[in-house]
Amino acid sequence: VDTGEPTGAAVAAAGGEKRAMLLRQITEEGGFAFVASAEKAAAGDLRAAEAARDMAWEQLHSGPWSEVEPAWRHAYALACLHVASLGVGDDRRAALRALDMGLIMGGDLLRAELEAAMKLVAADGNRDGEGDGAGDAGRNVERWGEGFSRNQDLGDVLKLLPVKSLSCKRIERRTCISLEAFIQDYFLRESPVILSGCIDHWPARTKWKDIKYLEKIAGDRTIPVEVGKSYVCNEWRQDLITFSQFLERMSSPDCSGNLTYLAQHPLFDQIKELREDIVVPEYCYAGGGELQSLNAWFGPHGTVTPLHHDPHHNLFAQVLGRKYIRLYHASVSEDLYPHMETMLSNTSQVRGLSQITMLWLEQMYFWICMGENIWQAKKIELDL
Repeated sequence: VDTGEPTGAAVAAAGGEKRAMLLRQITEEGGFAFVASAEKAAAGDLRAAEAARDMAWEQLHSGPWSEVEPAWRHAYALACLHVASLGVGDDRRAALRALDMGLIMGGDLLRAELEAAMKLVAADGNRDGEGDGAGDAGRNVERWGEGFSRNQDLGDVLKLLPVKSLSCKRIERRTCISLEAFIQDYFLRESPVILSGCIDHWPARTKWKDIKYLEKIAGDRTIPVEVGKSYVCNEWRQDLITFSQFLERMSSPDCSGNLTYLAQHPLFDQIKELREDIVVPEYCYAGGGELQSLNAWFGPHGTVTPLHHDPHHNLFAQVLGRKYIRLYHASVSEDLYPHMETMLSNTSQVRGLSQITMLWLEQMYFWICMGENIWQAKKIELDL
C-alpha cells in the first residue's frame, strides 16, 4: 500500500501554523528533545517519529490525566501523525493503530488532520482489498445472533435475578410522545420514563445485528476497553485492542471468563461510519442546552455496571439486546454508601443486587428492550 504521499500531505498541513505554535509550547514546557525529534520526523525520519511518540506518551502518564498539559496531548497526536505517515507503506494496520491512538489520547488541535489521514489510509486499504475486517469475529455469526434472543420472557429474567428483584415499582412506558409532552410530564418533573418506538428508524437497529458489517466498518480500528467484572473490582484493568478482537471476545463461548466491555467511550467521534447509523433524538435538547456527550457501550451477557450516578441527565438507547436497570431517587444517594475516594465518589460501595434488594429505600426498576430509550435525571442506577 503506497499512501505515503497523501498521508504525508496531512502531516504537512499540520506542519503549518498549528505545528509551529505547538512546538513553541512544548519548548516552553522543557520538551527540547521532543521538538528535536519532531523536526527530524517531519524530514522523514521514522525512528525519530517513534522516539517523539514515546516521549509524549511518557508525559501523558506522568501523573493524573486531569493534570496533563494540553500541549503534550497535542504533541502526542502530532507524533502519531508522523509515525502513521512514515510507516503506512510497510504496515497499514500499524498506521491505523497510530492514528487511532492519536484520536483517543491526543488533543483536539490536530484532530482534523488525524481524521483526514485515517480516511486516506482506510480508502487505500479498501482499494487493495485489506479493508474488510481481518479478524475471526465473523466466524461467530450464529452465536452473535443468538445473543439477541436471550432472556425474552419473564421466566428467563427471574432465573438471573435474586428474589424480589422485580417487586418494586416499574417505570412508565410511553410510545413516540411529543417533545412538549416529554418536557411537561417527565423532564420538568425529573421523572424517569421509557420511550418506545423512537429509534426504530436507526440504521443501527438492523445493521449492527450483522457482526460482519461491524467488522468490515471498524474491524481494524483500535478502541479502549475495560476488562473485568466491574471497575470497582481488584482485577479490573483497561486495554487497547482492535474492534475485531473485541467482537471476537464478545461472541466467544467463554466470554464470561475474560469479560470485556466497551464503556463510556466517544466511539462515534472516533469512527464516523458508526455515527452515521444513529440519529440523536430530539428529547436530548429538551433543556435548551448543548449535548454534553455521545458515548457508546458494547458488552456481552453478564456485564454489570456498579450502582452509581452521573453528573448530567441521560437518554440511554438500547440498540440491541436487553438490560436490567434499577433506579434510586437522588434524595437517597447518601444512604447508598458512596465511596469516600474522589474518583469513585459517584459510585456506591454496595455490591450486587442481593444486597441492594435488602435496602428499604424508594426504588424503581425496568427491563429495557431493543429499540427502547430510558430518560433519567441525575439519579443513581444499577445496570445489569
